[in-house]
Amino acid sequence: MEARELQPGQRACVWTYSVDSGEHRLVYESTDVLLEAPNWLADGRLLLNGGGKLWTLTVEGELAQISLPGLPVLNNDHVPAPDGATVYVSANDWHIYRAPLAGGDAVRITGSPDHPNLMHFLHGVAPDGSRLAFVGLEPEGENWWANTSIFTIAAEGGDYRRITEGSVIDGSEYSPDGEWIYFNSEGFDGHAQVGRMHPDGSLQQQLTFDTFVNWFPHISPDGERAAYLSFPAGVEGHPADLWVEIRVVELPAWDEQRTVARLFGGQGTLNVNSWSPDSRAFAYVSYPIGDA
Repeated sequence: MEARELQPGQRACVWTYSVDSGEHRLVYESTDVLLEAPNWLADGRLLLNGGGKLWTLTVEGELAQISLPGLPVLNNDHVPAPDGATVYVSANDWHIYRAPLAGGDAVRITGSPDHPNLMHFLHGVAPDGSRLAFVGLEPEGENWWANTSIFTIAAEGGDYRRITEGSVIDGSEYSPDGEWIYFNSEGFDGHAQVGRMHPDGSLQQQLTFDTFVNWFPHISPDGERAAYLSFPAGVEGHPADLWVEIRVVELPAWDEQRTVARLFGGQGTLNVNSWSPDSRAFAYVSYPIGDA
């Protein structure tokens, strides 16, 4: 599977949003590479994928590719480890790899004889770095989402634990204190709503209750806010190139969410946690076409 590309006349625009001032700042604009899914690293740089590769981007707008020879084409599921030196990435061979952020050789950490056909999509790393949370797909024919579960595995690989099954579910991400995994699921209202559960799968709770199709909840490092992506009612999955909203919640008031951006995007806009280390801002990507 090849990396996503920009449409003719389309741009990838990387933004930051300040929760204090409400300012949206354009950091970088590309007409060549479809940049996606920013993380905000501890050193202040952004980490994104584009063209099947990983890139860093300074807030001054300097883009640089990370050299990770031998890796398959990467998708937009990547999460830095707590050690600040390692990143876990999902590739289009449907496996998860551990790689040095500075560049170098990567190591595949997934693959189990008990789950030979499992497709792995990384979303979360536990705060202590010991385990990863990922969405596992077991397709039936052309239906990728036929059997969808959240799993956790040891950070070194192995010790698979299936903690959910039975509905379309995505975005599994640990809370900063490690007490919860946040996710979105169609098992609540028949369309994607935000929820959370303990890392063993217990005490599942629905957190959003509206007609929007809500994906990818991300908790700020201080645990005080959440940001997530809302698609229009009736949308299936999390496609690209739609008018979508980014919403912010002052926790725990999930029923008082506010829209901070309406943009042309969707897939790639906010797939992974992009909060700054000080919890005062987050990054996202829009994909305007032409003069939009």
